Amino acid sequence: MSTLDVQEPTTPHGLAVQELHDLSELEGANALFEKIWGSSPGASPMGVEQMRALSHAGNYVAGAFEDGQLVGASVAFFAAPAGEALHSHVTGALPGRRAGLALKLHQRQWALARGLRRITWTYDPLVRRNAYFNLTKLGGRPVEYLPSFYGAMDDVINGGDDTDRALIAWGLNDAAAVAAAASRPVPVAVPDGAAIALSVRDGLPAVGRGDAATLLVEVPPDIEGLRRTDPGAAKAWRLAMREVLGGLLADGARVTGFHDRSSYVITRAASA
Repeated sequence: MSTLDVQEPTTPHGLAVQELHDLSELEGANALFEKIWGSSPGASPMGVEQMRALSHAGNYVAGAFEDGQLVGASVAFFAAPAGEALHSHVTGALPGRRAGLALKLHQRQWALARGLRRITWTYDPLVRRNAYFNLTKLGGRPVEYLPSFYGAMDDVINGGDDTDRALIAWGLNDAAAVAAAASRPVPVAVPDGAAIALSVRDGLPAVGRGDAATLLVEVPPDIEGLRRTDPGAAKAWRLAMREVLGGLLADGARVTGFHDRSSYVITRAASA
């Protein structure tokens, strides 16, 4: 294992984040991914062979350790444009340890040390905690909506739902990212006159106004639970988020933050 000296900020809770190279380390990461995603053996989102090849070729494969125990892992590879970007394909972490944050901060420093300016990744825009983490804790911004990006996935997390994803662009030297990396995230401002474009009403999505300069798009409190208890409602949320958030991004609107741990804040394009 090689360790990158992370200077900014201190790794959360003293977690040790290290690059992974040996087969035994990669097998441990694969087993962790299978546990987190509820995958059957050999069906994790990133297998040992792929991690071995990416690591050997100089890409990012790292693990977060707590008292010597692997509690999180992340895999990323160089992306276009060459020499500027890294794409983070998968990051998984056990809950309650802040290992996901430790991995992303380590990944940021790793990318900066190699002269990169941006990291991208995809996430499910219907999962509140992930939206809050990506936008507020890290300072990233969704820039594209990708319908059914990975096709059908029937693991514990996706539950057979369409795999719509939002693409995050994390400008590593953007003011929001620098402030978040220093544990000083800047709260998003919601101006007077902001309209609600999508809200929760009796557990279901309610489409509202879309004509204000600033819009709020609410995310359901627990989409993963809803997929188990009411698949029809979960499907309605997927379609509503695709229509509203996907439509706004396609029309050139910008997501400027995540308000009150519940809603995307969106500024419409001037010509919209």
